[in-house]
Amino acid sequence: MAFDFLKRVFTFDQVPPETPAAPPADARAPDAAPTVESAPQIPTPAAEDAKAFEPSDAIADAALPVADDPVLAEEIATAGGPAADDDASEDDADENDEPLLPLPAAEEIGDLGIVPLSLLEAEAALAPGESPTADLDRQRDLSALPAGFATGPAPEPEAAPETERLTWFQRLRAGLSRTSSQLTGQITALFTKRKLDDATLEELEDLLIQADLGVETALRITDTLASERYGRDVSGADVSRIMANEITKVLAPVAKPLQLDLNHRPHVILVVGVNGTGKTTTIGKLAAKLSGAGLKVMLAAGDTFRAAAIEQLKIWADRTNSHIVSSKLGADAAGLAYEAFEEARRQKSDVLIIDTAGRLQNRTELMAELEKIVRVLGKLDPDAPHTVLQTLDATTGQNALNQVEIFRNVAGVNGLIMTKLDGTARGGILVAISAKHKLPVYFIGVGEGIDDLEPFEAQEFAEAIAGIAE
Repeated sequence: MAFDFLKRVFTFDQVPPETPAAPPADARAPDAAPTVESAPQIPTPAAEDAKAFEPSDAIADAALPVADDPVLAEEIATAGGPAADDDASEDDADENDEPLLPLPAAEEIGDLGIVPLSLLEAEAALAPGESPTADLDRQRDLSALPAGFATGPAPEPEAAPETERLTWFQRLRAGLSRTSSQLTGQITALFTKRKLDDATLEELEDLLIQADLGVETALRITDTLASERYGRDVSGADVSRIMANEITKVLAPVAKPLQLDLNHRPHVILVVGVNGTGKTTTIGKLAAKLSGAGLKVMLAAGDTFRAAAIEQLKIWADRTNSHIVSSKLGADAAGLAYEAFEEARRQKSDVLIIDTAGRLQNRTELMAELEKIVRVLGKLDPDAPHTVLQTLDATTGQNALNQVEIFRNVAGVNGLIMTKLDGTARGGILVAISAKHKLPVYFIGVGEGIDDLEPFEAQEFAEAIAGIAE
């Protein structure tokens, strides 16, 4: 059959010329003259080659078609392959050709990499989003087993690991670990097998001053230690206990809650500080606490020099369900404070918290802008701003003393918030500031989380610095 297909499709170069067929011998006219036999011809090499390309009798009988295109038009229209052979061509097929095997059914050719039709129909019947293995994923009911069978004990579910949350004192102690570990280690080494004398007291005083506790607090600690243990053996635990007591005495008067005078609405809180002390983050945490207590809070993005501060405050406003007043980058901060106050008064907000741009205390022109904000608010309300909070970076050290003094003189700071007590802090500076300026310390922060700002507790802070366990 395959050879027959080739005969019907392809033509050969040597095509016999179309000559009229000679009549059979018995059909000649009766009066025709008898033919004369010609002499035999000697075959030439060219004749031999031509004879080799002459079609056989079987090919001649098939009446091969001659076409300009080797593929017939009727076969081009047959998408499934060549047209079926006619009866005449089938008779001329080679008797030795083996019959072709029938194609296997669609369900039997899965091994050839073809997806069975039944599987495609099953997938098409699945609901949207349903897995083909949904039946296998379902929990099987193994309770009704045949008689004589039993299931093993069900595996116990694994208990989820409990994440123990640190207490506030533990987080505070971890934040002050740098100060406490260094100080207690030096104190322990100082008083090992040594009686308390004047030289020892002087060395202890130097250690306390190096820990940023300040001269006044250092003298209080050494005086109390000398009055109790002079000339006697002293251990590091004795020194830590006395140090914690004396630091508590210094911090207790400044550990106060932030009072809000809601008789004057809005209560204006102005937040100031140098660059990078966490003003914007602290404002967001304060807004979360106040709005969580049911107060209506409005925020003012007064740091118009930094686009990131404006966007950050907008995020905090969304998180705390607070209103926000902002302007374009580079706008006048005092004018924005004026608009925010008027808007808070119109919306009858309870608290208005105003952010300001970070500025170094030695930049006179920047401190003059801060003073202008205070004057503008004072024209709207003689008592505004009612609270001026300064944020202090716990990693700053002795420079924080100078910051508090200048901001207090320019903006009228009347409260402090210590931030970034995160393990690298030198928290002893808060003791020195409290001893010198006597300003209230309202909150301290130990991280970036919304719950990492807590009211200041003098005794807990003192024990954390002294390294006394809870």
